[in-house]
Formats: sequence, structure tokens, C-alpha cells
Amino acid sequence: MDYDNFAHTLTVGLTFSGLLGTTTASHIHAATALPGVGTAGVATTTPTFAGFPLGVTSGTYNNVLDLTLASSYNPAYVTANGGTTASAEVALASAMASDRAYLNIHTSAFGGGEIRGFLTPVPEPTTLALVGLGGLGMAMLARNKKRASKP
Repeated sequence: MDYDNFAHTLTVGLTFSGLLGTTTASHIHAATALPGVGTAGVATTTPTFAGFPLGVTSGTYNNVLDLTLASSYNPAYVTANGGTTASAEVALASAMASDRAYLNIHTSAFGGGEIRGFLTPVPEPTTLALVGLGGLGMAMLARNKKRASKP
């Protein structure tokens, strides 16, 4: 998953195989009460992502959801989260950023979902580099302060 808050898009890319049942639906659920656990209602397109391979035990899916369009959401999710696509996007982005959203692939063998994975936020490399540089700067500042305070 790749959320772009400037373009208001969510890129969904996944490969799956070895399912015990054939696919019947796939979508994102949000927001669980606690990070990394629990269940929630369907946030994105119901019953399944547009173009998702159905009736198979393996496959690949790549699509970009335009989060400004009502067609990217479950209408009930939009209603429950402010009534606009903008408010639904904020709610979904918040759920993903706080580890309270999950992708679910439903199958004929597991109607509640055979594959379920929480969407854990991963900082982009630029953010990690900035955090590292900031930490280095703080360490050098502390070191210099310590040297300056010695008689």
C-alpha cells in the first residue's frame, strides 16, 4: 500500500497464492478500536476492489484508488466518517497511520477472510534520513554543551 496525501491516492499492490478457497472479495477495513487487533467495517469499495481477481487461489492485483471519488469507498464508511470523501480520506489515512486498518482477502473457504494483514505505517527513506540527521545533530549539540560546561 502506498498512500499519497498530496495526490489523494492509495496504491494497492499485492500478490497472493496458496489460498484454500477461491477469492470472493477484497477490501480494506477501518478503524479498529486498538492498533493491530480487532475487526472493523469495510472502508473501501464493496464488495471488492474494482478489477480484483475473483474465483482464484492465487493472483496479482495492482490498482490506484482515487480517494476523492465516492466510488473508492463503502458508502456506509463515508456516512459514518463525516459524509464527504474528504472526511472519509482523513479517517482512512488516520486509521492506516495508527495501525488500525487492515487488508482482507475473503475466500469461499474463509468467508471472514483468509488473508488479513494490518497496514503498518513505514516511514519513507527521506523521513528516516532526516530523523537520523536530527539525532546526530542533537548528540553533537549535547556533546558540545558538555564540553563548554567543563572548567
